[in-house]
Amino acid sequence: MTDLHVHIQTPGLEGLLGACPSPKGLIIFAHGSGSSRFSPRNNFVAAGLRQAGFATLLPDLLKPEEEMTRAKVFDIPLLASRLTDVIRWARSHKELARLPIGLFGASTGAGAALVSAADPEMAGMEIFAVVSRGGRPDLAGAALAQVRSPTLLIVGSLDTEVIELNRYALSKLSAIKEISIVPGATHLFEEPGTLDQVLHLAAGWFTRHVPARADLGDIA
Repeated sequence: MTDLHVHIQTPGLEGLLGACPSPKGLIIFAHGSGSSRFSPRNNFVAAGLRQAGFATLLPDLLKPEEEMTRAKVFDIPLLASRLTDVIRWARSHKELARLPIGLFGASTGAGAALVSAADPEMAGMEIFAVVSRGGRPDLAGAALAQVRSPTLLIVGSLDTEVIELNRYALSKLSAIKEISIVPGATHLFEEPGTLDQVLHLAAGWFTRHVPARADLGDIA
């Protein structure tokens, strides 16, 4: 099924919404390091998650004029605020409002996802699970201790510096948590088969933690 282009009016972001039959949840992606809704790696994971029964939403958290500004790429409060706006949009969208929401973050987007999940203003919009791929969850800082969503950190075995940053973040999380090291993978998981392992781990984590719900019907 072709992804549907959506416009998130506040704060003026573009996104790709992917549907599947009778979705059991909605996974919202938080891209990082200047990536966008067209990220081939995140789109690969999104396609697999749809096969696993989840609708997906890949929004741009930065506007085109902001993507070339390095400071914006690492502005975790800004990225988290934008992600929270996307979650509110999904909650107000009649065909998405009923779906439990999970977050999939990559690079700096992982830090933003955890800050958003910990946001006290998210009451009533709880995130059922968070997955980080090659992420910088450490950038969530003090918010890590406030996260209540089960969190999976996925890191490549050859991404040694990021492994240590993820282990540090793991020690600060008080929610259900786990770290998975993918053998032979570097930061971008470009090695054959490594992204398939990311998809397998992510789909399993989201499926394990999604709230049990009655049949929710299709997204038109």
